[in-house]
Amino acid sequence: MDKQLLHTIKEHFVDAYKKEPVLIASPGRINLIGEHTDYNNGFVLPAAIDKITVVAGQKNGTTVCNCIAIDLNEKVTFEINQDKELIQGHWSNYIIGVLGELQKIDCKIGGIDIAFGGNIPLGAGLSSSAALENGIVALCNELFELGLSKEEMIQISQKAEHHYVGVQCGIMDQYASMFGKEDTAILLDCKTLEAKIYPIAFKDYELLLINTNVKHSLADSAYNDRRATCEAIANRLGKTSLREVSKKELATLISEITTADYEKAVYVLEENERVLSATQALDNDDMITFGKLMYASHQGLKEQYQVSCPELDTLIDKAKTYPEILGARMMGGGFGGCTINLIHKNHVARIVKEITTAYKMIYGSECEVYRVPIGNGTQQVFL
Repeated sequence: MDKQLLHTIKEHFVDAYKKEPVLIASPGRINLIGEHTDYNNGFVLPAAIDKITVVAGQKNGTTVCNCIAIDLNEKVTFEINQDKELIQGHWSNYIIGVLGELQKIDCKIGGIDIAFGGNIPLGAGLSSSAALENGIVALCNELFELGLSKEEMIQISQKAEHHYVGVQCGIMDQYASMFGKEDTAILLDCKTLEAKIYPIAFKDYELLLINTNVKHSLADSAYNDRRATCEAIANRLGKTSLREVSKKELATLISEITTADYEKAVYVLEENERVLSATQALDNDDMITFGKLMYASHQGLKEQYQVSCPELDTLIDKAKTYPEILGARMMGGGFGGCTINLIHKNHVARIVKEITTAYKMIYGSECEVYRVPIGNGTQQVFL
């Protein structure tokens, strides 16, 4: 954990509010495989990372929330007991949402002073939003002695995103950020929230993210559209989600729905199978199979679910030319953000230079590269 970052956020808080804060560190997440399956009650394989959002806060004895976004040099103040006008796309919606959802379940909260900042790249598909939501709800849980469990807190975070941000996300991001453990990934059943921990020891290989540094404008709307399509198909079959649908049952709809929608549903069923196969590969220490499943996941996201973009596909196509990269796939909602790559440690520098150079020649812009050690979930920290 970045101790210097923790000290910096604390100092900003003390300078602004003249009192000592409670500090919460809340991580971003990666997802090894299992994309767009969480809101279909499927399987995912995420992990928390060592990049974090730090939320500093303290009660102020009023009914006002003062919040400073340190990295953006912006401040928002609002009455917590009054309806707030949301600003589309603004960071304050996450905080307003968490506080609002807490009040909906009759949690007794008062005025609070907050300052936050971090090192999770924005727009990279690393769930900086879930990290902030979890940080705020964990802060309130501590300050106001709410007694919420981790399971209850992630439900608050998810509802804040649904009702105040407008993204109908599944539970994976909040779960991974809250429950992550160092050097492990989580096989999460998003229907039951049953989880199994898998140690991550790739030996000669490591996970590397390459950020396209693009986010196409249709990303959020397309995400919601995909969820609505999946739910509509499940409902036509009398099911609550695609998790309960078999390929045989789905085939009965071939003549009733569009080919594009049928393929989206097939992707979800096949991606669930890939996640379970990937965990078997981890059990067998079979990195070659794991990598092949990553490539297959991306192919499904590109061809069937149709949430990739040229920049992501370029990075994947380039990765396939290197035997030292066992697998790669787009990660996150789609239409931009990062690819996640399983790459041989001894060849990282050379391959990164070649891929980033090729990317700049094609698009005229830089892509960024992140090593992502796997870290612990949302927690209070003491300095």
